[in-house]
Amino acid sequence: MVPMRDGVRLATDIYRPSQGAKLVDERLPIVLHRTPYDKKRSSAVASAEYFARHGYVSVVQDARGRYASEGVFTKYIGEGEDGYDTVEYLATLPYGNGKVAMYGTSYAAHAQANAAKLRPPHLETIVVNMGGLSNGWDHKIRNHGAFEMQQLTWAFRNLASETKDPVIRSMLEQERIEDWLTALPLRKGLNPLSAAPNFEDFILTMLTDSDYGEYFKHPDVNWIEYHEQTADIPMLLVSGWYDSYAGGTVQNHVGLSSYLDSPIHLLMGPWTHGGNTRSYAGEVEFGADAAIDDFYREFHVRWFDRYLRGTEVPYVEDEPEAPVRIFVMGTGDGHRDSKGRMFHGGYWRSEPAWPLPDTEWKSYYFHADGSLRLEAPKQDVAPTSYLFDPDDPVPTIGGSFSSTSPVFEPGAYDQSEREDFYGSKPPYLPLHARSDVVVFQTEPLEESVEIVGGVTVKLFVSSSAVDTDFTVKLVDVYPPSEDYPSGFKMNLTDGILRARYRETPERQVLMTPGEIYELTIEPFPTANRFKKGHRIRVDISSSNFPRFDVNPNTGEPLGKHRHKVNAENSVYHDAARASHIVLPVVPAKPH
Repeated sequence: MVPMRDGVRLATDIYRPSQGAKLVDERLPIVLHRTPYDKKRSSAVASAEYFARHGYVSVVQDARGRYASEGVFTKYIGEGEDGYDTVEYLATLPYGNGKVAMYGTSYAAHAQANAAKLRPPHLETIVVNMGGLSNGWDHKIRNHGAFEMQQLTWAFRNLASETKDPVIRSMLEQERIEDWLTALPLRKGLNPLSAAPNFEDFILTMLTDSDYGEYFKHPDVNWIEYHEQTADIPMLLVSGWYDSYAGGTVQNHVGLSSYLDSPIHLLMGPWTHGGNTRSYAGEVEFGADAAIDDFYREFHVRWFDRYLRGTEVPYVEDEPEAPVRIFVMGTGDGHRDSKGRMFHGGYWRSEPAWPLPDTEWKSYYFHADGSLRLEAPKQDVAPTSYLFDPDDPVPTIGGSFSSTSPVFEPGAYDQSEREDFYGSKPPYLPLHARSDVVVFQTEPLEESVEIVGGVTVKLFVSSSAVDTDFTVKLVDVYPPSEDYPSGFKMNLTDGILRARYRETPERQVLMTPGEIYELTIEPFPTANRFKKGHRIRVDISSSNFPRFDVNPNTGEPLGKHRHKVNAENSVYHDAARASHIVLPVVPAKPH
């Protein structure tokens, strides 16, 4: 039970290397994993034992207030100080050599990042896999004003472990997440989270504290404000194009690299959250090379050996080491494989920096006929308008988020409604058939176009409401084939903006109905080759549920509304107001 600065003790298991029946009599480096998911979980134990067998003192700790640890759990908050205190405690162990590393995925990645911001003297390196919030306001907690519903589903799934009362546990196990999604916003004391007041408190904070202020600038939910003060140590930042931390991981790499002298490496695969060892995401296959089979064990050992023991072995086996290593999706032929997945393919490329040095930013303009072209519109034409009904939101079909649950699945999917996706309705048509989805697409490409980097959408819009949302989605459209007679519309990345935050994230400014505004929407970065014969497509709408909460369009305080109204929303694409998407086009490498 390791004591923290406030006297709370955290349950900590220590695994030591042995030879035969005897402990190794040598001072060794230490690797630390801090988790809210139970240090006795089989995967945590297996990793700890693996690292001990490879010559490391291996430590696994329950986060504050979770499982065997004392204290009260508040998601994200407090992990920095607890991480600092744990690292410095471990540095005093007589069988350690004073060098401590941290590792872990998702919440355990946040725990590492938050400790590193406080610069514990004995922290030598971290491997931040799919976590480490760069800014909880623009991804993961809120997304440019909209609430990320994965926070609510996470709380529901982890709620039962917060109570030892068998009656309450039984009650919680019978609650259906999908039912409560229809009862938003939650009212304090009138929802299942009330069984664990600490859970209810942090969820209600996330739901209602919507401005980029004190909560979102707290160092435990924000890194971009603290890059300069972070420990100057080697870091490996890892994410996937279909992970909820794709954008934040890239932001952290760029920001930390600009301030710190130590190597800050970026590794981006075609993965969903925690899917480093899988070659697919959703219903799309990227090829065997996309997976890093040994990621959670041997891959980490190579990194630790280099930065705790000084070996020269690169962390990516048999590959030249570069600061940026990314997987570019899209070199496959689109056939349906033996497991029923569409083969999109792809390849790895190593680069000296992000953005890639040879990036050419190209603007593709929206036109009144639904086309997407490099030429800007030259005439005055009427906008494209649609009716957004908050009681009939566009259903989430894949995307970049971390929760898998009865209500949504991350990854790449053909953009059509289907029976097993929450919110879909018969006859399960393509999303582009909905009247509230506006589509702009190129003609079939005469040559392949490869993009790697950030995506920006500039929209000129108006609304009949004082507040509403605008969503964008970038899609790779396959032509019809024998396996996919209707083609395959594959989502690459998407974004959202709650219009009341169009001017600044720090304060809300409602719209004047009918007035035209310019919005900037920034989906997560991506890397994809649109092959010859494919189309580049952009879908515009005003909802993506249940990935994001639905805007009631009333302008009421967020998380507290009592009413909903329909909104007539318009997208302008004329000579004076040329809405467009900016894509990071790069020269393709041979493959």
